[in-house]
Amino acid sequence: MGATGVSAKDERVEPAEVVTDQEETAAAPAPRRWSSLRVARRPRLWFELLLIAISYGTYSLIRNAAPDQVAEAQSNARWIWDVQDSLGLAFERGINHAAESVTWLIVAMNYYYATLHFIVTIVVLVWLFRSHPGRYGATRLVLFATTGVALLGYYFYPLAPPRLMEGMDFIDTATVHHTWGSLSAEGTAMASVSNQYAAMPSMHIGWSLWCGITILVLARPLWLKILGALYPVVTLLVIVATANHFWLDAVGGMICLAFGYAVARLWYGAFCYRMPRRIPPTVPDTGNAGKARNAGAQPS
Repeated sequence: MGATGVSAKDERVEPAEVVTDQEETAAAPAPRRWSSLRVARRPRLWFELLLIAISYGTYSLIRNAAPDQVAEAQSNARWIWDVQDSLGLAFERGINHAAESVTWLIVAMNYYYATLHFIVTIVVLVWLFRSHPGRYGATRLVLFATTGVALLGYYFYPLAPPRLMEGMDFIDTATVHHTWGSLSAEGTAMASVSNQYAAMPSMHIGWSLWCGITILVLARPLWLKILGALYPVVTLLVIVATANHFWLDAVGGMICLAFGYAVARLWYGAFCYRMPRRIPPTVPDTGNAGKARNAGAQPS
């Protein structure tokens, strides 16, 4: 032992403590990286286009791969019709026949059913991307979670739409008027690749209500807010008049949308429309390296 009172054994302990500190420091950033996924970021166009393409492709694949259980789908349709009838709200057939008697109206509804479901949703997504980038990710997650949970209904609850119900006199308006308002109308090419018994829940309602709420909350012009409020209402009328859905399918779509909003709220910790509208171009580096750079940049 020397004059300093430090033994050789004590000197060998010190390097081990340094290595342990380095290992703990290296492991620390992992939770930060995970947490960063729950923070609003500036959306990237190429990533969003790729994500939408992959998600819609997967959605279509799973939806159309659901078991084609015709007997069960017919039984479920009859059960829903009986439930609505017991409530005194089995009004789909009356609306279907009334709309069919006005040719220009029902043809317009057929094309509305086939096109606006996609067009309006894409337009709202683009608007969010450009004008509300800080809210885009969370609001897009609402739509994706809504669509994802809807697949459970398609897979586990096959349901014949009114136009395909046996023993009923619903009119398949797309077939009668030779329009493509119903993408899976019997006798068409789409019928062989599309699941005709995936009617519950209605994503026409889920998506249109998402669009309507988003426009109503975030848009500034009053006329645009009014259009946003009317869009899901008109969509409900269209899906019933064309005999593509029961009104209870619309309720299913609303439940799925509520689930989507809950997922986004839990993930981001805030309601999607209350998040900051814009994200700064650069995100400050909060790591040790960033602190060191900031300290070095301070004036002497």
